[in-house]
Amino acid sequence: MAVAERIVVGMSGGVDSSVAAALLKEQGYDVVGVFMKNWEEQDEDGVCTATADYDDVRAVCDRLHIPYYSVNFVKQYWERVFRHFLDELRAGRTPNPDVLCNREIKFKAFLDFALQLGAARMATGHYAQLGRDDAGRCTLRKGSDPGKDQSYFLYMLGQRALSRALFPIGGMHKAQVRRLAEKYQLTTAHKKDSTGICFIGERRFKTFLAQYLPAQGGDILSMDGVKVGHHDGLMYYTLGQRKGLGIGGCGDGHPWFVVEKDLARNALIVAQGADPQELYARALAAEQVHWVAGEAPRAEQFAACAKIRYRQPDQQATVTRTGPDTLRVDFAVPQRAITPGQSVVLYQGDVCLGGAIITRALPGA
Repeated sequence: MAVAERIVVGMSGGVDSSVAAALLKEQGYDVVGVFMKNWEEQDEDGVCTATADYDDVRAVCDRLHIPYYSVNFVKQYWERVFRHFLDELRAGRTPNPDVLCNREIKFKAFLDFALQLGAARMATGHYAQLGRDDAGRCTLRKGSDPGKDQSYFLYMLGQRALSRALFPIGGMHKAQVRRLAEKYQLTTAHKKDSTGICFIGERRFKTFLAQYLPAQGGDILSMDGVKVGHHDGLMYYTLGQRKGLGIGGCGDGHPWFVVEKDLARNALIVAQGADPQELYARALAAEQVHWVAGEAPRAEQFAACAKIRYRQPDQQATVTRTGPDTLRVDFAVPQRAITPGQSVVLYQGDVCLGGAIITRALPGA
């Protein structure tokens, strides 16, 4: 009798990873559930949310009759993800820790742990799909549910990780996943989806961040240099932000928007209007380029679609490789609030080519 292939499933305590485990079990795999603990802290009510999530993992695994473990990656998360997050904020940028967490924790530290357990592959509840190109290399494709596709957060993955990965629910829509959870009688069937940055949870961003970075307040200046208010610290604001500026009564009555962070003067630059033109740019520069295929496209310049934020519709663009680790992306239409520190992710059709970290907005060609 053939021995079933062992698959280790990264289980968060949510419905997506729960159904991923159930599907693999139904398909005859030797499934092991593993809960990753990446952060140790209580929420505002003194409750450790990781404990509640682990209880859900345990209940699901008991229901599926599969073994389960908990693995602690708190130290790795702090060193590989959170320190970088703080460094980027200090530099005035707006980082995306979920992208780095996928590369460094879920598909590196966790993958290594899965292999140590004797697994052939690992699986997660991400809404993404896998394929092969003409050269036999793994490709990363969008999930079937356009509202849930998470390929944007996975663009830093390489061939090693993708060749060992499974995304069992990537071809499904969220409603289908919840129906399957009901069918399997899983306790997570109607659990609310988690939102925001995982280690902040439902708490206010300012309250959380003040524990780790000293805030340095400064002036809020209009585009012509007039002081219109006071900010609590540049790290608390992002380009395009409208709410929470505290300057609603100033000027001509139109809303104010953040359009720039001036680190040299510790000033937050704002513009007023229904949708200020200062927020728009036709191009961007980016660095720390990663290609899913493991190598850059042959052409130095090529057409692609790009996203500068999660769930943004595909934007037609021309991509130019300006160096071994840098890109320029020129868009067909101006883009709003191109934000340094965020990722620009590139696609051709439903295939994710890779991406890079935005350094600055540029005037269009």
